[in-house]
Amino acid sequence: MTHDHDLVLRPTEAQTAAALAPPPGRTGGDLVVETLRGLGATTVFGLPGQHALGLFDAVGRSDLRLVALRTENNAGFAADAYGRLTGEAVPLLLSTGPGALMSLPALAEAAAASAPVLALSSQVPTAGLGGGRRGHLHELRDQSASFRDVVKSVHTARTPSQIPSVIAEAWESALTAPHGPVWVEIPEDVLRAETLIPQVTGMDAAPHELAPRPELTALAAHWLSRAARPVIIAGGGVIRADAAGKLRQLAERLNAPVVTTFGGKGAFPWTHPLSLQSWLEDRHMTDFLEDADVLLVVGSGLGELSSNYHTFFPTGRVVQIEADLGKLESNHPALGIHADARLALQALLETVEPRPDEEAPGRVRALLAAIEDRLAPQDVALERGLLTAIRQALPPRSPSFWDMTILSYWAWSAFDAKHPNTMHSAQGAGGLGYAFPAALGAAVAEPGTPVLAVSGDGGAMYSLSELATAKEHDLDVTWLIVDDGGYGILREYMTAAFDGRTTATELARPDFAALAASFGVPASTTTPDTLREDLARALKTPGPSVLVLPTTLKMFAPTHLA
Repeated sequence: MTHDHDLVLRPTEAQTAAALAPPPGRTGGDLVVETLRGLGATTVFGLPGQHALGLFDAVGRSDLRLVALRTENNAGFAADAYGRLTGEAVPLLLSTGPGALMSLPALAEAAAASAPVLALSSQVPTAGLGGGRRGHLHELRDQSASFRDVVKSVHTARTPSQIPSVIAEAWESALTAPHGPVWVEIPEDVLRAETLIPQVTGMDAAPHELAPRPELTALAAHWLSRAARPVIIAGGGVIRADAAGKLRQLAERLNAPVVTTFGGKGAFPWTHPLSLQSWLEDRHMTDFLEDADVLLVVGSGLGELSSNYHTFFPTGRVVQIEADLGKLESNHPALGIHADARLALQALLETVEPRPDEEAPGRVRALLAAIEDRLAPQDVALERGLLTAIRQALPPRSPSFWDMTILSYWAWSAFDAKHPNTMHSAQGAGGLGYAFPAALGAAVAEPGTPVLAVSGDGGAMYSLSELATAKEHDLDVTWLIVDDGGYGILREYMTAAFDGRTTATELARPDFAALAASFGVPASTTTPDTLREDLARALKTPGPSVLVLPTTLKMFAPTHLA
């Protein structure tokens, strides 16, 4: 006897096959999109090229937000900024050959700044891989070789079935400390080919944690607890690890003064009694750091800019916490702790003993006063006044992006970032043209928050085409262009070193305000006296805007040349 509850209606083989069959017309490009969505991507940057059209077609049929810039390098800068602000891996979509190669400077900056950019490029058809010279459009002997020495890792998918695993592997690499750009390439025919692979689901590419070895943090805690003059150098690794709170707790427990590197701006409160601010290009600061009997370096490799151009030679013990193994003890012998800054600082907080020191704030005040005394006779009131005006006009939590220009070099040392992860520059790789496209990426990452970009006229001309992008997407970015008629810092260097000759550093340039207006972007000219008011007004007005400041600035006197 059969009861109703014993009846089980099983699907036929045909019904099962129909349920699993992909929709007609689904391609390798769809596999890429499904994988990215499964990993959590919502926004992609880039611009199309012939070999990448299958990928862009799939993106266009998806719910991914595509922000298309006007050059690959600028798209890379925008993706870099988006990754810095969100901490997420951000896809950068590129085409083969020239398009791919155009992204190299941006990926170099992302590598130097540990920004998690997932660069995903098309390739020539599969038959053209392997170094053969078949004459494909955009063909390179080995495209990935051009990127291998720049990015963290290189990945290639040669068949549709490899796409989800390859992208997941790259995603995990980008987000494992130290963060950084990764390279993925997929041949054109693989992107265009229809696929029978079911829809991609259940993606997981969790990054590995980089925890410190306990015996090392125990020894470091012992040294710090018993130090007479401990000092902390906080680098960009503190920002990337979201460890500013733990840094402050440790500094206050140890009564240890803290100086931030230029990449670590905002990692420690600027006006804190223990804050040495960021005056690393100053001999007084160099002497102070050299005098420390225990120096804790967190998230910095103590490179050229963080060591007053390699004139810094510590005399005490050095503890270096660094996620990038290549930077560990690369410049100075140390107790090297290969770890994520957040995890290492937490381990120190759990083991370090409180260290009373009522004199530490006084030593900090004396050092900052000595720096002020050095600057006072240098006639740099204009430069310092501009930074004050910008700080007063810029909302405390608004991100700012600074190009390689004299005002930016001042800002590295003298600008109060107010909060972690709000001040960024191209000082990692040192390329021009970073600020404006990066600011556009930041505006995409934080809609509704005004963003500031600061460029010189030379750097601005690298990015003028992105005024169209700013207008198209109505992004809340104010672009301050300091127009001194040339590559100001290079002109200053040449004048000093080559008997006043300024070869190739004087520039013909457009009327920036009129040019911006031709894109439909509001623009005006400002002065040092009106900058604060004009900038505050521009930042409060939704959408893009340009302010042009005609002036010639100079740097403070260097202290490393002697």
